Amino acid sequence: MEEKKSGKELLAEVYRNTHYALQSISDILPETEEGELREELKKMHDGYEKISGRAALCAREKGVELKEPHPLKKAMMWGSIKMNAMKDGSGEHIAEMMTQGTVTGITALARSIGEAEEAGADAAVLALAHELLALEQGYEERLKGYLR
Repeated sequence: MEEKKSGKELLAEVYRNTHYALQSISDILPETEEGELREELKKMHDGYEKISGRAALCAREKGVELKEPHPLKKAMMWGSIKMNAMKDGSGEHIAEMMTQGTVTGITALARSIGEAEEAGADAAVLALAHELLALEQGYEERLKGYLR
């Protein structure tokens, strides 16, 4: 019972993490003028989208119902991103905001992976979560290149 529960929770975390990232990137892209950073954000969006799709497919196969992030949370994220970009729309500031979000995602995901591993979660779910973790760690490193 615990194994299924932890696997479901980890799968939900992967899905939630990718959806928040996709939402953040979609919100910040219109504010991003810098060509190279803009292209990096588009690549990140594609990467998150692929993992999100795989998480949804895995959930369907396992009979797990995944919930979309709450609309209020999405609206609050949108407002925060727009206000921050309005204060400072520089590429460096946008990269800093995205780095902070990525670090938050890495932290939550690493914690969830640890808990799921201890509970003996499904190997396929763990593999997907580890793939997302590695992806996010790579994004964090690349985003740091835009910080001066």
